[in-house]
Amino acid sequence: MSSLQVRELPTNIYNKLQSEAKKKHRSLAQQAVVTIQKGLGITEEPKQRRQRLIQSFYENPIAFNTKNLPDPAKLIREDRNR
Repeated sequence: MSSLQVRELPTNIYNKLQSEAKKKHRSLAQQAVVTIQKGLGITEEPKQRRQRLIQSFYENPIAFNTKNLPDPAKLIREDRNR
């Protein structure tokens, strides 16, 4: 994820962001991201975001080959014997 540093932010904007962040129980950085998203018109409802994420899990499942997994008890014993 990219990073952004804003210099010389007007005090009134900073105070408003801080106030909104406190109301929404967010960090200042989280609130800034939400505000920028709304300003750019690229918001996505949390429910839609969750549905998209769940759908991606169904479309790209992680395949586990349980035949090749080591025995956890054996790994613990080896670790304790070190």
